[in-house]
Amino acid sequence: MHLGDLRPAQGEKKRRKRVGRGMGSGHGKTATRGMKGQKARSSIRPGFEGGQTPLYRRLRKRRGIGKSARNLGIFRRNYAEVNVGRLEDRFDAGAVVTPELLQQHGIVRGSIDGLRVLGQGQLTKSLTIRAHHFSASARAKIEAVGGTAEVI
Repeated sequence: MHLGDLRPAQGEKKRRKRVGRGMGSGHGKTATRGMKGQKARSSIRPGFEGGQTPLYRRLRKRRGIGKSARNLGIFRRNYAEVNVGRLEDRFDAGAVVTPELLQQHGIVRGSIDGLRVLGQGQLTKSLTIRAHHFSASARAKIEAVGGTAEVI
């Protein structure tokens, strides 16, 4: 068997309906559009809502220099989030944990603008963690075991 011998199953393929190709085809004259009316004529433009005020006119215009007028996606910062429970199994007591070190260990991947340490999980080792932001529960857990939470 060759690729050229492959065929679809019997009845699988259906021919496209060709409308407006003469009266003998059975789909001539009105070309299955029915009689008169807006939809029988040339076209209705995209977004037309039958005379109702269209959506693009109902919404407010966003002008000026406010936050809603700008595309803030270009200014958005991409923070990596790490829970204290993940640091427990990866690092020994007394280690200094930085965002660069976390990237080397594969805990954080891709390009990041900062690191957030969150408080899920348990921490029993004393670690020095340098990050851009700490949640209140993360800071409490780090300091409870004698570690330090340094804001970069």
